[in-house]
Amino acid sequence: MANANSPLPRAPGTERRALITGISGQDGSYLAELLLEKGYEVHGIVRRSSSFNTDRIDHLYHDPHEQGVRLFTHYGDLSDSVALVKLLYQLQPDEIYHLGAQSHVRVSFEIPEYTFDITGSGTVRLLEAIREAGVSPRFYQASSSEMFGAASPPQNEGTPFHPRSPYGVAKVASYWATVNYREAYDLFAVNGILFNHESPRRGETFVTRKITRAVARIAAGLQEKLWLGNLEAKRDWGYAPDYVEAMWMMLQADEPDDFVIATGETHTVREAVEIAFARQGLDPDEYVEIDPKYYRPSEVDHLLGDASKAKEKLGWEPRVRFKELIELMVDADVAALEDQLAGKITR
Repeated sequence: MANANSPLPRAPGTERRALITGISGQDGSYLAELLLEKGYEVHGIVRRSSSFNTDRIDHLYHDPHEQGVRLFTHYGDLSDSVALVKLLYQLQPDEIYHLGAQSHVRVSFEIPEYTFDITGSGTVRLLEAIREAGVSPRFYQASSSEMFGAASPPQNEGTPFHPRSPYGVAKVASYWATVNYREAYDLFAVNGILFNHESPRRGETFVTRKITRAVARIAAGLQEKLWLGNLEAKRDWGYAPDYVEAMWMMLQADEPDDFVIATGETHTVREAVEIAFARQGLDPDEYVEIDPKYYRPSEVDHLLGDASKAKEKLGWEPRVRFKELIELMVDADVAALEDQLAGKITR
């Protein structure tokens, strides 16, 4: 039997082992599903908390059609380099998907030092842990369209970065760290520069989910107003399951490279509001109010991605477009609220 410091044996019938940081987040949960479907043994790092924070992946532990367990979680933190080295040595992963971060842009203005420590320095710790553990995985870095910030649209792989938030600055540092480790140590390391991508699993404080959840609650008579910031901010919004597929495709390529992943369409927050409220037959003018506290100190006005390189080299294209995305998120929030209310009634 292997001891705590020995490499772990593989689950029977699996050929590849993946490690996901941020597995309990939106992208991590969809990526775990995708990799399990492809026959991977999947490991994820989760932070210790006084409350359970794995709701998005709990269903993956109990699939009656699966033969044996192939999903495992490990307590860890991107601030703990020693723990990262030990875990990588034990797991000997074939692929690492680095999604973990303090990922809320507005919050990064309030906790910039912590954001940079986890979102920026955390990437360097993980890259260095790969070297210290003596493993040779393929490495995916979750870069972000927020790195472009004030750069003129459309933005592609050659667009100069101009971040407008502590989060964006930290992501730029992670981007270049990944490039540096690829060039200095011959690591198969890629940057996925993903533009905004949403789903029913999006955190409730992110603007799209804040909108769709509010629509469900207003329609049910549980909420009177929706308070938002800049309605004219323009974003390129896609569907998270489409985007995690692109992550996987990047690590299957013959050579490591960096890719923009986007829909090539831009829409305002106001458009998202209008589609969401219309889905429930509501007039947004009756419910939406502006609160200046939701404005950023420095705003990103217009993000529009050019993913032609990903289409050409990876064969990747988005399947779900903006209107369908917002409507499916509204439908999911309405259904979830109905289930919640029904549960309260029956108890």
